[in-house]
Order: sequence, then C-alpha cells, then structure tokens
Amino acid sequence: MSRPQIPLSVDDVSGLARALRAQLLERETVPGHVEFLNMLARAAGFKNFQHLRAQADETAAAMPAQGPAEPAPEPVDPKLLDRVRRCFAAEGGRLLRWPSRRGDQVLALWGLWSQLPSKAEFTEQQISLRLRELHDFGDHALLRRELCEAGLVHRTPDCRSYRRIEQAPTPEAASLIGML
Repeated sequence: MSRPQIPLSVDDVSGLARALRAQLLERETVPGHVEFLNMLARAAGFKNFQHLRAQADETAAAMPAQGPAEPAPEPVDPKLLDRVRRCFAAEGGRLLRWPSRRGDQVLALWGLWSQLPSKAEFTEQQISLRLRELHDFGDHALLRRELCEAGLVHRTPDCRSYRRIEQAPTPEAASLIGML
C-alpha cells in the first residue's frame, strides 16, 4: 500500500529554515524520522506532524474527487509542420527531399518511421528496399543510419537485423503522421 502524500506549503522558506535550525540547536542528538517530521511541521506553523496531516486530509476532503489531471497538450509549431510536410509528396507520403535543418530532419524521420510496419524484423537489404520505396532522393543508407541514430529503429551490432522501436510520437510528429 502506498503512503499518502502530504503537501507542505510555506509562505516564508527563510522563516522555516530559521525555525528548524533553532529546534535542531536545542537538541543534543540527531532527531529520528518522526521527531524530524514533528520539527518540520512546527517550523511550518503547525502544532505537530499529526496536525499537518489532519489539515491535509481536510483540504483533500473539501476538494471534489477528480481523476488524474490530463497534461495540457504541447503546442505544435505550424511553420515547422508545414515546412516538413512540403518535403513529402501530397499522395503516398514519399519523402521527396531531405530537409536541411536538423529539427526538420528528425520530424521527417518520424514520417518514415510511421510507414514501417510495427513488430517486423528486417534484414539490411529488406529495410534498404523499404526505404527506397519511401523516398525519391536516392540515399537510403542515410535514412537507415539516421533512423537508428534518432532512436526510431533498432539495429543489431552486426547490422543484420533492423526493427522499428515502438514509442509515442512527439506532438509535431503525430500531426505530421496524421497528414501523411
């Protein structure tokens, strides 16, 4: 069973530090865990740790029950997305040209990653053939190497086996994949 988290908020951290220091100077020995919790609670303005815990329980009970808060979606840069989308053919999602900016390149790699079958193992010849089908600028070795370096494709040390690494795409990558 996990322990409940008890939040501690103070308006004056400096005052907390002074009060805690004064309590520590009064002692001859190092306080134990529970003693230290009580000292910390007193320095924050509570009678003891149980008073702090009761206050936290009251606050939690007064708040309406909620599920875990959904993280706010990260903003997507429309200029970046449009710049990389133009590197791909409108139909079929073939990569027409290799972008010059590194950020654009990584985003373009996500577009290629999405077109590789998941949970499939490829030999070097098979992945090279697949990448040739996905681009028009004639450098499948560059794409193969970049996919591995970006952490999107796993390659065995002997370069005999390649496999797409399953992971959640970045917000920009998810938008690009949706467009392709």
